[in-house]
Amino acid sequence: MTHPPDDPPPFPPFGVVKRERVYDSPWCGLRRDEVRLPNGALQEYHVFEVGPAAVTVPVLPSGDLVLIGQYRYTHGKTHWELPAGRLHEGEAPTVGAQRELLEETGYASPQWEALPGFYPTGGISAHYGHAFVARDCERVQAPQHEAAEQIVVRTFTRGEVEALLDAGRLEDAFTALPLLYYLRRA
Repeated sequence: MTHPPDDPPPFPPFGVVKRERVYDSPWCGLRRDEVRLPNGALQEYHVFEVGPAAVTVPVLPSGDLVLIGQYRYTHGKTHWELPAGRLHEGEAPTVGAQRELLEETGYASPQWEALPGFYPTGGISAHYGHAFVARDCERVQAPQHEAAEQIVVRTFTRGEVEALLDAGRLEDAFTALPLLYYLRRA
């Protein structure tokens, strides 16, 4: 087995000259930072603030996977996704992943395993996605969708999920990346 190469050496962080709140809501915030670059020049950064989230790859005892078809207002599409959502204040990532899986699909799992996490929008936000695989999922209740959630729950074979990935039809980063991590390990 080939060991992964080392990470690049860290660069020193930019010095913050000024930080200004532009917008705040219960869902997100926007901050404007003025930073000093290594060459001494000043540059403005707009930082989108949103709390951490959790995403789950739900696997049934048969090996089939559970995906949700969800409408997304922001881009106006309905597409296949993994169940995911933001963590509540102070909520452990595994607990948030379990909650979102149950709410969005009605499934629960006795076996949880962490997958590598990720920054889906690293250029504009420190937003972080905690990823998990939930094995031996069983449907224990009806989904409990929020008013703004339009969701359908469906199971897929591994081959069908791989075909969706290969065709570029899983456009959501919170779906594609955890599925790729899971499929490389399964």
